[in-house]
Parts: sequence; structure tokens; C-alpha cells
Amino acid sequence: MSKTFYTQDHEYIRLDGDVATVGISDYAQQQLGDVVFVELPAKGKSFKAGEQAAVVESVKAASEVYSPVGGEIIEVNGALEGEPGKVNADPAGEGWFFKIKLADPGEAGKLMDEAAYAAFVKSLG
Repeated sequence: MSKTFYTQDHEYIRLDGDVATVGISDYAQQQLGDVVFVELPAKGKSFKAGEQAAVVESVKAASEVYSPVGGEIIEVNGALEGEPGKVNADPAGEGWFFKIKLADPGEAGKLMDEAAYAAFVKSLG
């Protein structure tokens, strides 16, 4: 069974073994507005936790997407190139950005669980 964790930058990871699916939270897509472009990382590229891995552009702004954990990109959601609106329509489902094979599975433990993230978002007003 997969577990979902969040960063303070509003990325999520859904862990399934040592592979994490990464995207932006529902709160983040609401703040961005209509997503019009997504720049995804290259398959095979490695990132450290906190490094910029992707870019999402909306009618309001462009925003960086950071890798919540370190590892190697093993898959990207190519459907977003033609249909970036999937990020708005289903951020936790069809709107995912990339899958990363974790270099250190323990890194996920440093992220917020769903309850902690919900409290964090509520604190933002």
C-alpha cells in the first residue's frame, strides 16, 4: 500500500516501495490557477532532495517543482506536455509529474504526513 507525504513547498510523494510518484498538492494547483505548461525532468537524471526538478506555468505565474527526495528519475508523465490541465483536474492522480527511485528511503520520513500537511495548509490562512 502506498503512503503519501508532503513538503512545505506543496509537492507530494506517493511511496510504493523504493519508488515515489511526485506531483503538486491540490492546494498548490489551486494557488497557481489554470496550468498551461509543464517542463518535466529527463528520464535517468538524478536529483538531491530539495533540488529543482520541474517547472509548472499557469496563467498567474511560473513555479519550480522541487524533488522531495533524492534519487533517479525513472518515468515522467508525458501526457502533461499535451494536457497540462491534468495538473488542475487531478493533481494526485493523472496530474503527477515524475517517478523517482529513492537513493535513501529514509528521506521520506523527514516529510509531513497528510494530517501534518493539512494543519500546515490551514495555518497559511
